[in-house]
Amino acid sequence: MTITPARRWTLYGLLCVAGIFNAMDRPVIAILKPDISADLGWTDAQFGELAAVTQFAAALSFLFTGWMIDKLGVLRSVIVGVTAWSIAAMAHGWARSGAQVVAARLGLGATEAVQTPLSIKTVATLFAPARRSFAIGLGTAIAGAGTILMPFGVPVLAATVGWRGALVFAGVGGFVTLGAWLVAARGIRFDDRAELADADYSDDGRPYGPILSDRRTWAIVIAKAISDSTWWLLNFWLPDFYRREYGLSTAELAVPLAIAFAGSGGGAFLAGWISTRLIERGWAPARVRRTVMLVSALIVLPVPLVLRLDSFWPVSIMMGLVLAGHQGFSLSLFSVITDVVPRAKVGRVTAFGSFCGNIGGMGVVYATGLVLTAGLGYQPLFAFAAVSYLLAYGWFRLVMPRSGPASRLAVG
Repeated sequence: MTITPARRWTLYGLLCVAGIFNAMDRPVIAILKPDISADLGWTDAQFGELAAVTQFAAALSFLFTGWMIDKLGVLRSVIVGVTAWSIAAMAHGWARSGAQVVAARLGLGATEAVQTPLSIKTVATLFAPARRSFAIGLGTAIAGAGTILMPFGVPVLAATVGWRGALVFAGVGGFVTLGAWLVAARGIRFDDRAELADADYSDDGRPYGPILSDRRTWAIVIAKAISDSTWWLLNFWLPDFYRREYGLSTAELAVPLAIAFAGSGGGAFLAGWISTRLIERGWAPARVRRTVMLVSALIVLPVPLVLRLDSFWPVSIMMGLVLAGHQGFSLSLFSVITDVVPRAKVGRVTAFGSFCGNIGGMGVVYATGLVLTAGLGYQPLFAFAAVSYLLAYGWFRLVMPRSGPASRLAVG
């Protein structure tokens, strides 16, 4: 059965909505940090360890999920992935001790690792090359819209059902979205494993062998590791920064966090739209990716200035710009994967990149807890964030070959 454009966007949109519930655990934990810390008696360092444990579980899981998605294909991967992370989120409802919470976080970190490679695999399956940046950007914007609403809804939800109940809600939402996705996918045959590897990334029967031997893989994944460190720093510790610097309560966090994450969604959408328009005007995809990455890196550069501002309103706007810069950079890296990697390998390369990104994130969220406990504040952390994307861009330009499939893609 031929997939119509409307059904393509419906399927992808529903997968992105499922991704909102997939990612809901991180804002819930960050926003409700005081409640959780009071409940479990945790310090900043222990809270950082919790975040690092979650990142570590997700990172290790990425090494398996990419292979699984390439083998199962989109349809079965959606069923397995959404079911697994929804159950893991709901497990928090029965966690009472610190050890049980850590166990639930390990399960959720491991299962939520399906989302990123599955989304990129779906884009590579459903959309022509020139549309992929826009699709990735739109999907990130949808996820960003959910993140914008969370600072408003999470405190109300937690006040009603507790912080554990908020995570159970995320699991229920995942199952509801999965049901809608299966209805929309009825009768469609996903031909996502039909594209065989070409001379590049040729399949030798090993899950990662041909991937690890290609320098383009390392150009992508190391850049991902460096740049994602800043994303996880802000994603997990931004509410704490507002509390420390401006004394905001949990309820007062809603608007500044919404502004910041609106920048994230808007940056993703804008970067995807610009990338698509430039390709349609005849720019080579490789040139488009490099240009968007560089501009995005420069947007993040002024982030240490937030420590010199007196009001959290301009700080919120600047944080929104920083998150917009991250999304433009990340979107371009993921688009490079769909450009240069045959569809049969997209899941594994994406997952390996996400593995490296989570390792970088694990390191920074753990180090942040130690830095704050030592009384050093956010200055050294934001100084690193300012240059992280330029470092990632420099690595990418140095290692990525200057010619390849990306420069030969047709628009359509």
